[in-house]
Amino acid sequence: MGLFPALTSNMLNMVGVGPFITIPLILSAMGGPQALLGWVLGAIIAASDGLVWAELGAAMPGSGGSYDYLQQAFGPRSLGRLMGFLFLWQVMISAPLTAASGSVGFADYARYLAPSLTPVEQKLIAIGVCLLATILLYRDIRSIGKISAVLWIGLIAAMGIIIWGGAGHFQASIAFNFPAGAFHLSPAFFMGLGGATLISMYDFSGYFNVCLIGGEIKNPSVNIPRVVLLSIGILAVLYLAMSFSIIGVLPWQEAIHSTAIVSDFMERLYGANAAALMTGLILWVAFASVFCVLLGYTRVPYAAAAEGHFFSAFARVHPKRRFPSFSVVFMGLMSAAACLLPLETLIKALIIIQIVTQFAAQCIAVILIRRVRKHIRRPFSMPLYPVPVLIALAGWIFILVSSGRIYVISGIGVVLLGIVAYLWRARQIAQWPWEKAGAEVTRQTGPAL
Repeated sequence: MGLFPALTSNMLNMVGVGPFITIPLILSAMGGPQALLGWVLGAIIAASDGLVWAELGAAMPGSGGSYDYLQQAFGPRSLGRLMGFLFLWQVMISAPLTAASGSVGFADYARYLAPSLTPVEQKLIAIGVCLLATILLYRDIRSIGKISAVLWIGLIAAMGIIIWGGAGHFQASIAFNFPAGAFHLSPAFFMGLGGATLISMYDFSGYFNVCLIGGEIKNPSVNIPRVVLLSIGILAVLYLAMSFSIIGVLPWQEAIHSTAIVSDFMERLYGANAAALMTGLILWVAFASVFCVLLGYTRVPYAAAAEGHFFSAFARVHPKRRFPSFSVVFMGLMSAAACLLPLETLIKALIIIQIVTQFAAQCIAVILIRRVRKHIRRPFSMPLYPVPVLIALAGWIFILVSSGRIYVISGIGVVLLGIVAYLWRARQIAQWPWEKAGAEVTRQTGPAL
């Protein structure tokens, strides 16, 4: 892919259904429109971390992404094996959480069209979305170009309508109706800002997707950094414009209680029929995003397992249709089960798990590669190094600290379980740190990497 198709594909993966379901969560994090500072801080962290990804992606433009970066930085035949495995391990959790968040968002918007739906019925709808996507994926899909194109058109249309409608009906007195003490720099302010930033990072997340398909990008040393940074910049502007458009029409006191904020926004401007049409568009975007998430993530453990780097069960393929059948079923069922969690819990758990297993580690990885892996050619070097790395790392720590004890403990628990799983598997195949004891096995079977 050249620059433009890579850019549109990357932005498509970033947006999904995120901004259509998270604006109420961002507003409620700080109790007022000052929470939109979370968008700004999120954009700064995303841009800084984007430079980390850009440097690593340009240096190692394969299709391994973090798996390759972490292995090379921490030692491809020692600690790097564990770090690479932990990346694959978190995919097994983050993928279902991502798909489930889109499915729960689908169910929330479905309730706008069918207000009589009970909470139990909404959960069943969310589970049904995951299962339907899994059924559709249980086949040999050679191309998703048409699906991606239609989804892209739907996303741009939805965001364009929102921004256009808000621009024509914007009321500053509503948009900037800050509560008393909104900017008092207290501990509660910073905890709220951290919560709002965490939610915004869910919407920005995905700016690194181009790095996962680096082997299919033309002139990757140039285009990967461009795609990462342009995606963040363009969407930062669109997200802020869309958010201001909505809170300039819907008072934030109403918006924080909305489960279908775009539908409520359209109803306020153009009536129930227009809101119903927009709701249908959001439902399509939500379902398509779940489909695309599962399609992409089911291939990650399959590819690793097929090369002997992950549990062999994930290497199983359908005997006739030749697609990763076990991985598809596993991810689909896990996603359906995750739909039982509330939307905010899904989003927070997803971001925290990625921070403790991947994002923070990559900030360290780029420093290690510069210092101890100097033989790796770096066609792109981030400007003002190491400032962007330090900003990104500080941002991840800030989000982590303000997320709440339960999420931090859960994230650490995921890491510890991943380490146990790695050590158990490494013992079985005589891999680091038991390579010496299994040297004979290694010589007979060949290296694990």
